[in-house]
Amino acid sequence: MDAMAQLTFWKGHGTENDFVLLPDPDGSVVGELGADVVAALCDRRAGIGADGVIRVVRTQAYDDPAAVAARGEAEWFMDYRNADGSASEMCGNGVRVLGRYLVDHQGVDPSVPLPVGTRGGLKVLTFSSGSGTDLVSVDMGTPELLGETKVAVGDRSWAATRVSTGNPHAVAFVDSLDEAGSLLEPPVHDAGDYPDGVNVEFVVRRGERHVAMRVHERGSGETRSCGTGACAVMVSSAVRDTADGLDPRGPDGTTYRVDVPGGRLDVTWTAAGRLVLTGPAVLVARGEWLG
Repeated sequence: MDAMAQLTFWKGHGTENDFVLLPDPDGSVVGELGADVVAALCDRRAGIGADGVIRVVRTQAYDDPAAVAARGEAEWFMDYRNADGSASEMCGNGVRVLGRYLVDHQGVDPSVPLPVGTRGGLKVLTFSSGSGTDLVSVDMGTPELLGETKVAVGDRSWAATRVSTGNPHAVAFVDSLDEAGSLLEPPVHDAGDYPDGVNVEFVVRRGERHVAMRVHERGSGETRSCGTGACAVMVSSAVRDTADGLDPRGPDGTTYRVDVPGGRLDVTWTAAGRLVLTGPAVLVARGEWLG
């Protein structure tokens, strides 16, 4: 993409995890989304400011292997890039904001489930009914528990649970969220466990099935919220809260409240083993980027 091209954009957020959306339904506007352009868009002083960029493109118009694989199941694809321009498999907050855009501005029917293609596989969105509601849910699929690892900040280190929820995560339980420090730099992690980097969550308990977290996202730094991270935190918390030998999901599924700096997310681990993430998805602005 020509870095000086004029682009229409939307700005949105899910629990203050914010994104620049680039509408490109037929793949004719944006072209190749270079890391330099993404970084310029996400710059909070010289650009629009965001944790990431989402190109909204039809699966038929994009030759990314994940978009090709989703053809026949999903009309739309989320081409998601971290703030540093690197491509990411999934973004739980971002895909819900994308869904809000499609309902409000592309004529998608909110009364029926909406499948969306991502690099982390097909995700299905549902929209809360009722006037003025902005809650959107997404079926995030089945989590993978991958054992234990360690993370460190400064001279402090913690055991952490390795969880994949479309993106790689390391979940560490701490006594206070202040222990994570400023999170200006990525927490130290085992490069053997995470050769492509990792999202690191620090978690404290607030009550029964209620936790709070901070997160450092690879490629973006500390963010106000992380949807895939909230899912990883929920799974780690449920496993820790369940007696040995019992299914942490329970016969009717289990729901946890996950507080993030930007608000509240709810994550349900269904009896069928799938994760459903629910939270607000809001569009706040439309404009033209002049490059």
